[in-house]
Order: sequence, then C-alpha cells, then structure tokens
Amino acid sequence: MVHEILAEIHSALAAVNDPELRRPLPDLGMIESVEFADGVATIGIKLTISGCPMRDRLGSDITAAVTEVSQVAEVRINFGVMSDEEREAVKKLLRGGREKFNPFAQDDSLTRVIGIASGKGGVGKSSVTANLAVAAAARGLNVGILDADVYGHSIPRLMGILDKRPTALDQTFIPVESHGVKIVSMEMFKPHREDPIAYRGPLLHRVLEQLMSDAYWGALDLLLLDLPPGTGDIAISLGQLIPRSEILVVTTPQVAAAEVAERAGRIAFQMKQRILGVVENMSESPCPHCGEAIALFGSGGGAETAKRLTALVGSEVPLLAKVPFDIELRDGGDNGVPAYLGTGESLIKQTFDELLNSLLVRPHSLVGVPLSLHT
Repeated sequence: MVHEILAEIHSALAAVNDPELRRPLPDLGMIESVEFADGVATIGIKLTISGCPMRDRLGSDITAAVTEVSQVAEVRINFGVMSDEEREAVKKLLRGGREKFNPFAQDDSLTRVIGIASGKGGVGKSSVTANLAVAAAARGLNVGILDADVYGHSIPRLMGILDKRPTALDQTFIPVESHGVKIVSMEMFKPHREDPIAYRGPLLHRVLEQLMSDAYWGALDLLLLDLPPGTGDIAISLGQLIPRSEILVVTTPQVAAAEVAERAGRIAFQMKQRILGVVENMSESPCPHCGEAIALFGSGGGAETAKRLTALVGSEVPLLAKVPFDIELRDGGDNGVPAYLGTGESLIKQTFDELLNSLLVRPHSLVGVPLSLHT
C-alpha cells in the first residue's frame, strides 16, 4: 500500500515545474527523497543555489500537488542545496548537452529576434519595447527583452524590476521575470544602480554575446532587443551575432527626426537585416476636453522615415503604428507598469495590439509558389 502511495506522490511531483527553470523537478534532479508514514509525506528537495528566491513558491507548488494524493494529510519539505556536480548536470541539461552557445544564432532556433532601433535617444524606444513585449505576453507568447542599451538602460524601471538580481548558476543565470516577460539588463549586474558603465567598443560586442549566451532564456517565441540609439557597435554586433534578426525603427513626428531615424535603418540594411517598418512615437493625441487632435511634436516624421527607407530598400517599409502622446505612457514608465496593462480598452492598448498584429502576420509566404526541386 505504501509503495502505491509513494508512486502517486512521485507522479504528483513530476507535474511540478521549477518556477524559474520551468522544467519538471525529476528532470532537474531536484528530488532527493520521498517518504510517507501516518498520512505525512516528507520530501527532500535540492535547490540549485542556497537562498533561492523562488523557494517559497516552489514549496507551495509542491504542497498543492502532493496534497492532491488522497492519503496525504500533511506535507513536510526539507530543503537542501545541490553539489557542484549536480549543478553542472543541470546546466548541461538546460543547454541540451552542449557547451555554452548563443541559442538565437543556431539554425534550429525558432525564436524571432526583433531589434528596436532609432537614430537618436529620447524617441521612446524603450517604452515601445516594454509595451510591445507585454502585449505579446498577453497573447500567450513566450517573450523576452534584452536591454542592449548598455549605457542608457531603462527597461528595469519601465518593467518594475529595479534592484532585482537574476538567479545565478555559476556562469549561467536566469532572467528576471515581470508581467510575463523575461528580462535581462546590464543594470542587474552593477553593484549599484547609479554606477556608470564605461566600456570601449570591443567590450560591447562581448557583453551583448554574453547576455544572450549566459542566460537561460528557455523556449522563446519572441526576443525584443532595446538597442542603444545611433549606429554604433551594438547595432553592428547584432547583425553579426544574429544575421536573421529584424529591425523596427522608432522615430518622432518631427520631420527633422526622420533624417536621423533613417540612419538606423541604413545600418540595418548594410548588415542585411530585414527592416520590418517604422513606429512613430509621441504622435498627435486627442484633447481630453474638446477631442481636437493636438500635435505637440509636429507631424509626418514617421511617414517620411518610411518613405526614405522604402526608397533605400527597394520594397515597401510601412509605417506600422502611430503611438499617441499620452500621459499614461509616462506614468506607466515611472510606476513600472507599462501603459498597455492599464484597465479598459485604451487608445494605447489598441495601438500596440494593431502593431503586434502587423508584426506577427508576415506579408510574404511560400504558399502557392512553385519550387524548383532537383533530384
């Protein structure tokens, strides 16, 4: 009888995933022992690291699963810590038995990588990145943000994860999760938030590569990179590290800004990356009193950028969205809750839903196209 109950407990534990690694506990080798006597299930669990931040959640998940076994009246969990050899086995499992590698550069990668770029700072790249990410997560996609703006990283504040640190497994770390999105930023690795980062060019390439390869991202559908403004090292490194990456150009409505934004598209074109389209941020918005459109930053910049990039590429580069100038975007950035997550069907939510639809539906397809096959 006890053997049957133990088998049921093991089956229940097999359905519990580690909250961070999202793999079943038995696969990770985290179950050290299982005992049952007088209605009490005593379970030994090996944590990947001492002081695991998800210990309490893991304990509650285990308790909820095991108490589903009818004969179990109480669950007692004894937490221990893995040895170095056991942690190494976990790392190999996460990498599929391979040494450290960039998962997004592999031929078998199914993750779509989109860089959010601009020619200058202050146009709202990070805000667009954050809201687009939570919109995709709300659709049920597995989404990650890599804050590649090494010098001016702002994603941690926008996503409400200030002072959060990733869980580290030696040279592998687990991205911090917020609003259903996995996030990695250089800010997470600084001793203090106010510390500046002063890296020369060659180091930036290595930093970008490490943030991709040292993190355990899991199976992502979409990875968004908040790129630094301009056409410098990071923009070039992205094209080299992930040749299949795509670029979304962000600009403001000022026509003068279009000339600068065009340069971000030009460097992407030179790196042979696909330019998905243009997003015009801080566009005209309705007056809250009379409803008349107010264009604080002018108009036409997004359309002009799209026009210039279309001429450059030789195929249509569309203006995909015009994000209105809205105080909700500012408040959301300060509070760490992207405006898309606000209550009700706001204009912001509608805009990012339409932008996401444009990105998810590819205009070109091989359906119905005859292919030349040689045998």
